[in-house]
Amino acid sequence: MKELIEKVAALYADFEKDAKAQLENGNKAAGTRARKASLEIEKTMKEFRKASLEASKQ
Repeated sequence: MKELIEKVAALYADFEKDAKAQLENGNKAAGTRARKASLEIEKTMKEFRKASLEASKQ
């Protein structure tokens, strides 16, 4: 589960960097990367939720 938390943190850092680049500089490619990162974050958070539920059942 620790790996999932680290993965989410890394994905969020990438998302934040790209989202700021789009917002501040109008970088359209960064916006595309930010949207892609948000989908990856969502997928990883679902994995975390499953792992967390399994850990709480034990």
